[in-house]
Amino acid sequence: MDSLKRLFGLSVYTKISARACLIASLVLFVALIGVYLLASHERHQENPNDKIMPTISQLTQGVQKMATPDRNGEITLMVDTIASLKRFFLGVIAGATMAIALGVALGLFPIVEAVFHRFLLYLSKIPPLALLPVIFIFSGLGESTKILLIIVGISLPITLDTYLRVKKDLPREQLVKALTLGASTPAVVWHIVFPQIMPAALNSVRLNLLGAWLFLIAGEAIAADAGLGYRIFVVRRYMAMDTIIPYVFWIAFLSFSLDALLSWWIKRHYSWYEERN
Repeated sequence: MDSLKRLFGLSVYTKISARACLIASLVLFVALIGVYLLASHERHQENPNDKIMPTISQLTQGVQKMATPDRNGEITLMVDTIASLKRFFLGVIAGATMAIALGVALGLFPIVEAVFHRFLLYLSKIPPLALLPVIFIFSGLGESTKILLIIVGISLPITLDTYLRVKKDLPREQLVKALTLGASTPAVVWHIVFPQIMPAALNSVRLNLLGAWLFLIAGEAIAADAGLGYRIFVVRRYMAMDTIIPYVFWIAFLSFSLDALLSWWIKRHYSWYEERN
């Protein structure tokens, strides 16, 4: 029985190679594509004009259309991607930077924790999308509003996660010893605290990338003239699934690539963290 468990990966002692993991993952992707092709074929057998599940040729035509210069010489997919990534990066970088700094302050300084912790904990229970009308009313419909929505959406979870990391995982003896030996508080924060909590903080950013995309798409759907979310909500009026589906997969690819890039950065610059975990 134990040998069967190990053979099929059901034992906690089972070690699966990276190659086997990759093959197992690809099987799921191939199975999903196969199910879609089968379902699409069946729907088009019943209704050749079906728009809900376009065939591979229709999806290809949709991609070609969005990747071909229009009469103004602009490639729609490229214009939308650049517009969305610009908002996305500005929002994530600004939100993560402020959140990590505030989380460190909450975890290190009791006065900051006493004043802000419960207040931020309460605010974190408000769904950011519920604040969408309020943000648009006060900030208008410009680019800064979409960036602000991302900041509001991701900053509180990252702040509270960083706070817990500093509070629970950082040995206080290190801080006391450094201060006793004459180090200044800024030096302790920069040389002792940040190097130890940054890997976990970056992982928190990774976990909130999906939320950042959600808030970006919501903002673009309401007020934008370009962007991946904007395009999806424009073509949905015509049930243009041959455009919507490729755009959804393109967003997933961008998000996956950014997550992989952050993961690579953590492994490269914080190898001790990967070994410890």
